[in-house]
Amino acid sequence: MTQHALVVGASRGIGLELTRQLLEAGYVVHAASRRPTEARELMRLAARHPELHPVAMDLTDEESIASAVAEVGSRTERLHRVLVVAGVLHGPGFGPERKLEELTAEALSAVFAVNAFGPILVAREVLPLLRHDEPAVFASLSARVGSISDNHKGGWYAYRASKAAQNMLTRTLTIELGRRAKNVCVLALHPGTVDTDLSKPFQRFVPEEQLFDVQRAARQLLDLTEQATPEQSGSFYAWDGSIIPW
Repeated sequence: MTQHALVVGASRGIGLELTRQLLEAGYVVHAASRRPTEARELMRLAARHPELHPVAMDLTDEESIASAVAEVGSRTERLHRVLVVAGVLHGPGFGPERKLEELTAEALSAVFAVNAFGPILVAREVLPLLRHDEPAVFASLSARVGSISDNHKGGWYAYRASKAAQNMLTRTLTIELGRRAKNVCVLALHPGTVDTDLSKPFQRFVPEEQLFDVQRAARQLLDLTEQATPEQSGSFYAWDGSIIPW
């Protein structure tokens, strides 16, 4: 039976590469991004692959999420992979805080809206497409800096806190789906430091061997989802399969 995947944040970086690799693996891919028609690489990929369906989704807009998932639902009754990889670390007028005085409510709101609230709102909408009798995975991209017990350096208030909140929402989702959709494995995934626009301003501090290209990062993440079982649901995995403490 044909496997269907939804990738949220598919216009560039890890999301675009996940889309490519899922297509190569034989999936029908529903690729969500804010403005897919403006994503040149995604549209070029769609022109070559009729099994790729770009869809507009804004993670900060509940109606947009619901509309996008309804569009996906018009094409398939089942999803087997849901990968939410969109995230924000810095943007116009804000970036990772080095000290408390740099923290603003505006930055907290912007970062939480995408990193923490976005994935769980997607989960709410896709649940009917995951409640079937075949193995399925719902995975969202977290980060090691979201681990409370692993926080030894401080700083990055908004990003750290948004990822910690995302982790709690992921863990809570796991418990509910353990009752309502036992075929689904829910995962939080840390991709390592990947050579993307998100990490580019901070790459000078990363050893060369610890900076992954998007092809390697996507492959490692897909390997984790392909190997996942319902018994692993609720886990927070690093790219190499090691468990990260919450």
